[in-house]
Formats: sequence, C-alpha cells, structure tokens
Amino acid sequence: MSPPRLLRSLVVLSLIAAPLTVATSTAEAAPPRSGGVVSFGCATSGKLHCLGKSIRSPKGSGPLLTSTPVGYGPAEIQAAYNLGGLHANGKTVAIVDAQDAPTAEADLAKFRSARGLPPCTTANGCFKKVNQNGAASPLPAPDYGWAMEISLDLDAVSATCPDCKILLVEANSPDVDPLMTAVDTAAATPGVVAISNSYGGTEDSTILAADAHLNHPGIAVTASSGDSGYGVSWPASSPYVTAVGGTTLKKSTTAARGWTETTWKGSGSGCSALEPKPAWQHDTGCAKRTVADVSAVADPATGLGVYDTYNSCGSSSFCDLLLSLGLAQGADGWIQVGGTSLSSPVIASVYALAGNSVTSGSYPYAHADGLYDVTSGSNGSCGGTYLCTAGTGYDGPTGLGTPHGTAGF
Repeated sequence: MSPPRLLRSLVVLSLIAAPLTVATSTAEAAPPRSGGVVSFGCATSGKLHCLGKSIRSPKGSGPLLTSTPVGYGPAEIQAAYNLGGLHANGKTVAIVDAQDAPTAEADLAKFRSARGLPPCTTANGCFKKVNQNGAASPLPAPDYGWAMEISLDLDAVSATCPDCKILLVEANSPDVDPLMTAVDTAAATPGVVAISNSYGGTEDSTILAADAHLNHPGIAVTASSGDSGYGVSWPASSPYVTAVGGTTLKKSTTAARGWTETTWKGSGSGCSALEPKPAWQHDTGCAKRTVADVSAVADPATGLGVYDTYNSCGSSSFCDLLLSLGLAQGADGWIQVGGTSLSSPVIASVYALAGNSVTSGSYPYAHADGLYDVTSGSNGSCGGTYLCTAGTGYDGPTGLGTPHGTAGF
C-alpha cells in the first residue's frame, strides 16, 4: 500500500475507533478538561517564542478540539479575581505578537458572541490590527502557532475586561528587534494603557540594550514569566515590565473566596543573571532582578476556552481529526489553553480596569494587600528556596499573588 493510502487508512480507522470529542451543550461551557498538554508550535525561526499551551487530544499530539466552549470563560475569570461590574471606560489593551493571524477578528467575534459579550470589531472601533509599524498593511506572513497565541491573547483580554478596546500589533518575526518595534508602536498609540507580551527567550548580552523599548512611562507593560518551570526568560526579567507568573485556579466549595490557587508547575521564575534589581524589589535571595512580580491562572488544566480556526487543512471533521492527531497545524474551533501566555494578558487587562498610570511592576509592591497571596506549590528545584517554591508573602513562581479586584494595580 502506498504511503498516502496507508496514512488515509490509519486516519479513517482512528476516526472509527475514537469519534471527535465535543461539548454537549450550546448554552454553557463544559468544565475544564485535564490531561497532557501540547505547545502551540509557534514559528521558532527567531530568538523568542510564544508561551501558550493547549490540552492535548487523547488521539494524538495535537490539541483537543470541541465544537462548543470548554474551560473557563469571562464569568469564571471575573469571579475568581473579583472583577465583576468593573469597566475600562474606553481604555485600550495592546497585544504584541509575531506573525499574522488571518482569522483573528472573525475568531474573536465568535468567542465574544458565544460568551455573551458585546461585539468588538474594526467597524465599531473596539478592535484594530496593525503591523509592527502601525499600518494596516502589509501584514506579516501568517503562522498557525502564532495565530493560536493571538486567539488566546485576544480572548483573555475579552474575558477579563469585556469593554476594553484591543489593539493587535503583529511583528514581522519572533526576533527581538521586530517585537520591540511592535511594543514601541503599541505605546505610541493613543488610548493604550497596557501592553501584553506573551513570549520569551533566554537572557543574553543583547537584552540590556533592548530594555529601553519596554520603558514607557504611564503604560503598564506585562510579560509572561515562562512555561517550562524554574528558570528566567526575557522580557519578563526586564525591570521595566510586570513579570507575570502562573497558577492553577480551581473552584472551591470550602474556601471563603470560592476559589483556590496554587503554583502552576510550568510557571517561570528565578534570579536574573544580567538585569539589575529594581529599587522597588526587596527580596534578599537574589542580588539582581527576581521573576515574577504577580501571577494569574496559567495551568491549561484550569485554563481558558478560546476560539481559533486558522489551520492547514480547512474546516471538516476529517480536518479536525488530522489536527488532533498532530498531522495538520492550527485549530478548528474551541480549545482549552493556558501557559503564562494566558496570565500576561489577564494582568494587562486588570491594569486597564484599575485605570492607574503605572510604569514597570512597582505598583503591586506598594499595594500587596490588594492581592490574593498564593502560598503553596513549586515549579522546580532551587534548594527549597522561595525562588521556586510558593509561601506566605513574596515568592518567585507567583510573585506577590493574584488580583483581588484592582486595588493591587
């Protein structure tokens, strides 16, 4: 049997043996799913990579796809962080990513409609997509993995701050210079009060010069701390950003808050080898910049349900099977996602709701009583110190804690 015919036979047999898993109700989301995770597979030709992960399909190495919402949505995010009823009053959260997501606006519309949120479109002035120089065209080359990341970021802002305007700035590639150009473009756009960066890479001698692009007084710049556990990545280690770690967020019938949070094992943290310690950071186990500052939900097992349809095989049940088997790229519907790619836009949106003109991550350190302290869990081995183990007060994986309303931001 020829290889193409053999592949088709194997796929058909898999489809017969294990039908596509879908949620059963169109009225409400299915509960969060747990299991293995798969990275988004963002283009890795550059220095930096996106930090999103999705729940893996039981069929193969691709994402678990559903036809209706799954995972947490706006109601859960706002309830967990005491954000219900708050408004951004026209403020804009900027999302900086690499490559283009051709279906970004259409997918965002589907997410918001399914979640009961008002439209956020180019036509009504709520949504805008530009290249790294701020122009509507030409846009960068598309990428299936970065499109998943973009869907995560846009949906995370929508879930946390439904009335925030959203600016999507797409860099030409996942390299430092294009991404920092995109950050500068976002900061120069009127109305932008927060910029989220859901990507990272290893520290090297170039980052100190690049830090200047993250220094925008009056604008909160957030950066994902990483999704590979204990260890530091940049730009989270820059002293000009709020470094955002990750938690596992679960509903609770016994906790007074109604939710519990522990350290997500993938949350990045640690002591920078290069970045100077900010004046507002006072932990004693690291002479340089410590990561993270604050945190929010990041565990894919307790993650956000997002909608993404940009893929390499079209729209059909056969395409969905190929995607779930890892034989095609992208997604075709609802996926449950996490990573500190989720926590960064959540925190950027909380800054927008707070409405303060902040710079760097200093504000939460002066308002730690406006945060839920996360006191348990670890993300790796660091000799049992606070750099990788959560405890009372400040720690590396979860920083000062997670939002309790907007008082900490």
